[in-house]
Amino acid sequence: MRAIRALHELGVEAVAVYSTADADALHVHLADHAVCIGPPSAADSYLRIPNVVAAAATTRCDAVHPGYGFLAENPAFARACADNDLVFVGPPPDVMEKLGDKARAKVEMRAAGVPLVPGSDGPVSLEGARIVASEVGYPVLLKAAAGGGGKGMRLVASPEALAAAYSAASAEAEAAFGDGSLYLERAIERARHVEVQVLCDGAGGVLTLGERECSIQRRHQKLVEESPSPALSEAARVELEEAVERACRRVGYVNAGTFEFLLGRDGSPCFIEVNCRLQVEHPVSELVTGIDLVREQIRVAWGGTLETTGRAARRGHAIEVRINAEDPAREFAPAPGQVTHFRPPLGPGVRVDTAVVEGDVISPYYDSLIAKLIVHDSSRSAAIARAVRALEELEIEGVPTTRELAIDVLRSAGFAAGDYTTGYLVEMQHMLPSLKAP
Repeated sequence: MRAIRALHELGVEAVAVYSTADADALHVHLADHAVCIGPPSAADSYLRIPNVVAAAATTRCDAVHPGYGFLAENPAFARACADNDLVFVGPPPDVMEKLGDKARAKVEMRAAGVPLVPGSDGPVSLEGARIVASEVGYPVLLKAAAGGGGKGMRLVASPEALAAAYSAASAEAEAAFGDGSLYLERAIERARHVEVQVLCDGAGGVLTLGERECSIQRRHQKLVEESPSPALSEAARVELEEAVERACRRVGYVNAGTFEFLLGRDGSPCFIEVNCRLQVEHPVSELVTGIDLVREQIRVAWGGTLETTGRAARRGHAIEVRINAEDPAREFAPAPGQVTHFRPPLGPGVRVDTAVVEGDVISPYYDSLIAKLIVHDSSRSAAIARAVRALEELEIEGVPTTRELAIDVLRSAGFAAGDYTTGYLVEMQHMLPSLKAP
């Protein structure tokens, strides 16, 4: 939906692909043309490169926008697009390979002067994980080498728990990305998750669009994002963006991307990974900078250059809340089903990105995200108040959602003070009403 709207504003036709589970999805109806590429299983549809390329070729497409997930960071897909005379709206495949390989990415970041998290230099076997963990010290994180979004990730507190965690994380990574390889990092305790948005053109222009604070998470997946981060001083912000700009120039980055960091207790950042794609939470950066990231992605892919480089000007404060079809009181269990009533909020400074209309069915096959509610205002306190007001106006019936949890979080003292970490929901589970089991 996000890509189709940007294309239509540019006067470009859009072709949607869909699985049989998504035959009635809104993006299928909004596109100028739509092609079914397989059955509900992602492995048999959205992850099948030949099917996607064939859909583009048969409808005489010029380019492919990969979206936020599935094949978005797959260099083989980007290469297949190029081999079929399709412009891939994203980084070149060699850059994706370089940054997707954790060992090579660390080498490049170290050379660019970007601080790193101690850990393995790349994928490790179980025995290799034991060795690295003993060197960096527990607790450690096992992470999927081929993707992110919390899939294939396990926190390991002791040597005794490593084998079972390795097996589970590897199986999950294989199912999600078709690659079960894992790497290991020291777990930074009481960390904050901060990421820097970039846009780069093919002429060497680099634009940083500030940072997003993404520490409100469940199972390593983000629920609330905001910009700017309350954890960074202006001097720290400038330093971080300058490091990211150096890294972009070193690797020859092109198009949109996100450099992710953890902030330790002392506020010092450590690089964790690059997402070579558009992030789900990109609207936060759009609202504080006034830059349409998807439109710029398309312009850059077509050979255009950035109108401005360096650090983008920004104003005010933006907050995004993800509304998922999940039950927070039951450990965020997915809750597929029919949305019997849906009324998004309106009013100044409120944006809702969604593909759901009343009567739609939330499928059990894919992500549980229903909508993203994004607000913007002149200050952080005003943005929080606006977000709460909009959430209270939001009406969703038929499936459990994270709406009430979001209200609880935004009203909590810790969030209001900007004093929270990636473990906030666990720490507050007995204080937030929506997390208490009935």
